[in-house]
Amino acid sequence: MTLKDYLQERYTLKTVKIYQYNIENYLKETGETQATKASYKDIANYIGNLRKRYSNPLTIDQKLYALKAYYSWQCRTRKREDHPCKHLKLRDAKPRPVQLQDLFTRKELEALLEREERYSLLKLRNQTIISLLIYQGLTSGEITKLRIKDVNLENGSIQISASANQNERILKLETKQIMLFHKYQNTVRPKLLRSTGRTCSASKAFILNQRGKALSIDDIGYLMETYRDQYPDKRITTKSIRMSVITNLLKEGKSLRETQYFAGHKKISSTEVYRQTAVEELKKEIEKYHPLTAEAKGVGGL
Repeated sequence: MTLKDYLQERYTLKTVKIYQYNIENYLKETGETQATKASYKDIANYIGNLRKRYSNPLTIDQKLYALKAYYSWQCRTRKREDHPCKHLKLRDAKPRPVQLQDLFTRKELEALLEREERYSLLKLRNQTIISLLIYQGLTSGEITKLRIKDVNLENGSIQISASANQNERILKLETKQIMLFHKYQNTVRPKLLRSTGRTCSASKAFILNQRGKALSIDDIGYLMETYRDQYPDKRITTKSIRMSVITNLLKEGKSLRETQYFAGHKKISSTEVYRQTAVEELKKEIEKYHPLTAEAKGVGGL
């Protein structure tokens, strides 16, 4: 598999072009031989040099993601066993906070499930991941920690393990998810395991990547990048989806306590932030479509 084939398999055409450009520049500056055996320290030094040339941390972060894709390809094609920058994260490339214009309606979120997929084997797998984001509002970390035993299709529920930031909880599955999960678990997952010579009992992880290994946070990040073109005017990430899901629940009338449990928030103050977001979005909608009504009713006091 060539590098181009690998990138096209995972990313949109626009992202492929950007990554190819950044990878080519990296190979020119470093040399292909040196790049092939580069260590974590070598890449950290390269990033240090980029900081001297670029003031925007997001630009540097984009170049780092291109390098991660390059070394993931090298591992995939067994040109090297280790991934030197898989866990390298830039503290200065902080994502901007989610803005109101980045929120999605329930209808917009569900449209993500209807996307055409290039590879039929991964279609159900990707839909399973997206459904967990748009219906249960899970974080990337929670999705990667899901085990087969956590999914109970008989009673239509899923158990989310506790973490340092989130509480344990049991959430209801949507009706359409039960059939989706059944198909994924009984047709796609076994094939992913067999593709690497593993047996179905070799891994307890519920969701696998295309190499038959447990899904990682990076895998989810790569998947989300392929959805950028679907909503080019919005920032589509696991965080913006989760915030949209929680905000929509409060807008639909769910209480703070119910929403706190759903989201796994340890403190109710964390949930209250989303209620304020819902109010601000409501004010924005009223002012846009009914400006006189908003002024007359004093929406600012909602």
